[in-house]
Amino acid sequence: MMAFAILAVAGCKKLDIAPTDRFSDLTFWTVDVNVNNALNNNYSLLYNSSLYFEPEALSDNAYSPSGDLNLIASGNATSLTAKFAGDWASYYRTIKSVNIFLENIDQNKTLPAATIARMKAENQFMRAFALFNLSKWYGDVPLPDHDLTPEEAQVIPRTPKAAVSDFIIAQLEAAIPNLPSKDQLPASENGRITKGAALALQMRTLLYQGNKMNEVIAVCEKLINNQSTYGTYALTPSYSALFSDPATNKNNSESILSLQYVPTVRTWQNFWDFAPRTVGGRVSAMAPTQELVDDYIMLNGRGIKENGSGYVESNPYINRDPRLTATVVYDRYSWVNPNNTTKTIYIKPGSDPVQPGLDEYSPGSQSASATGYYWRKYFDPIALSSFVSGNNLHLFRYAEVLLTYAEAKNSLGQMDAAVWAKTIGALRSRAGFTDAAALSFPSGDLTNVIRRERRAELAMEGLRVDDIRRWKVAEITMNGFAHGAKFATDQNVDGGYIRTQQRKFNPQRDYLWAVPSSEIGLNKNLTQNPGY
Repeated sequence: MMAFAILAVAGCKKLDIAPTDRFSDLTFWTVDVNVNNALNNNYSLLYNSSLYFEPEALSDNAYSPSGDLNLIASGNATSLTAKFAGDWASYYRTIKSVNIFLENIDQNKTLPAATIARMKAENQFMRAFALFNLSKWYGDVPLPDHDLTPEEAQVIPRTPKAAVSDFIIAQLEAAIPNLPSKDQLPASENGRITKGAALALQMRTLLYQGNKMNEVIAVCEKLINNQSTYGTYALTPSYSALFSDPATNKNNSESILSLQYVPTVRTWQNFWDFAPRTVGGRVSAMAPTQELVDDYIMLNGRGIKENGSGYVESNPYINRDPRLTATVVYDRYSWVNPNNTTKTIYIKPGSDPVQPGLDEYSPGSQSASATGYYWRKYFDPIALSSFVSGNNLHLFRYAEVLLTYAEAKNSLGQMDAAVWAKTIGALRSRAGFTDAAALSFPSGDLTNVIRRERRAELAMEGLRVDDIRRWKVAEITMNGFAHGAKFATDQNVDGGYIRTQQRKFNPQRDYLWAVPSSEIGLNKNLTQNPGY
């Protein structure tokens, strides 16, 4: 991989004869194994576990005391914030590597034409995904549709976000005919980009534009109704198994595209700083908020603040959406160990029979959760020491398609009992709801019902921050205090719920990230986003 990376970016001086003792740009792409290695290299650049999990702390789902995540969530980021520069560089690194691949792959004359066409399509997806993420965070961004020369890189301007989105859609449309469906993939190719993945990225790109709901519906219906062409997808019977059962996590009907990990070969370790300390966690680097916990409905389908919900504040976690227990660890949680024994997690101060209580909430603690909650979702029972996991991380899954379809249909006034049954009703049934009141089609405005369902289903998958920004509600949800459990020292403030972090969100500024000041220094044609 390293040899390829060096060759890919170094370029060649004028040469009349290719060296015979080592690969050069003249010969590298003619060797099939090199092409496959280059493709694998680009897959490794697609995304990573930090990009996947960290956005939760930039939403009202989670709090992180860590550096830049804390700065951004509290409204104190600037154009010098390192995460803005790091993410920008990561996505453009992917784009450069993809463009090099696309410009050179045709030098290969031994791979079948269909194989080369497929590889091109996979790389078109990768570039589209990077551009999607760039435009989501930064708005108008440079759009390199070829491998830029150093001179071009210093002057390329920002392309309007709408034009970037059009480019993404067109690239994906061109890629789909050359990609296999999920059903055509052999087991050895699990995790490679498919027609379904391209449609899912199209769907998300159109949804985030906000005014393309008819197009969103059309893409969703391809994935729901035309599975013989685009791949067979369905909800996995167990919600928690999708994330935590190694066999189900790797092979299931729901994943459309997942980041592939292999124990001891390619792994992630973020969960070490998500788990309670008494079961092996290190420090609480990101903790669920009370606001997230409060949005899990009761088993009768009612929100906890609705009349007739049956919610009891003194016993808040009973009769709740089962996805709460599959996602969040709360006080007196029954933690299931890998050997199926259980351990009670004591979080309320002074409650652990074994003192000092390592998981107990302690104001100012650098290791215990600052909110009084920990994570369970993505716990890997066969992880190596210190939660080194080989479980996959799901980038796109069928549940998101159903939630998006419900949102789009509802926004156009087309939600009915049939659509509800195959979207929200199906998701709740899979989660473990049995009460007819929760499963049947409700009356009234369903906008907030669908949004709440999306939050519960997709928590800890990095999408909540996108949702509150595209709905333009971040100025509400990210202003004021992020709270924790009812363990505050002063029970007369905010009902006794922990004030974890004071957050500020300026709607004139914070719906976009700053273009890194370092990039503006290198490119005279880059402009800064308002307010930075």
